[in-house]
Amino acid sequence: MTMDDLWFLADEARQRAEQAYHRLRRDHTDFIEPVHSRRVSRPRFRTLATRVKATGTPYGVHTVVRRRDDEILLVRHEGVDMWVLPGGEVDDDERFTEAARRELAEEAGIDADYGGLAMATRVDIRCDGHQLWGVMPVYRARADFDVELSVNDPDDEISTARWFDVGDLPADTRDRDDLLAWHGHVTGD
Repeated sequence: MTMDDLWFLADEARQRAEQAYHRLRRDHTDFIEPVHSRRVSRPRFRTLATRVKATGTPYGVHTVVRRRDDEILLVRHEGVDMWVLPGGEVDDDERFTEAARRELAEEAGIDADYGGLAMATRVDIRCDGHQLWGVMPVYRARADFDVELSVNDPDDEISTARWFDVGDLPADTRDRDDLLAWHGHVTGD
């Protein structure tokens, strides 16, 4: 791919991100909108641009699952060596909510009652003179208190799933500040 082709790919990806973002705004209310910036290598930029062009999202969709009002479900992602929200890439012709439910079932072995969008995180991605952005939808859901967790991740990236008290999230929780901001938004803290 030449430099002009990479610019064209990034431009198409930005257009798809706009479409995905506007669809989320049309369909949901009362969510927070964090912004993150990533500087990546040229091969990684191409990979993320291809994902955004296909779905509007560079890192897929995720779910923040609450049990009671003070516990959040996290999964241990061995590839990034962090606790993360369950989630992942959107398959072809799959709606965001369908992907979120599928990923939750694979990574934690549960189904939950979905209640809308918690976050629409904007991810700005840069590489040399190229830039694009994508949206990362994070849905909100509730699970029963006694639900059993089990990991059945076909990619073998997730090693365990566990409930954490919101006030005691592990230091190595990805996007920890976003989770705390969302929890404060929801509870009015």
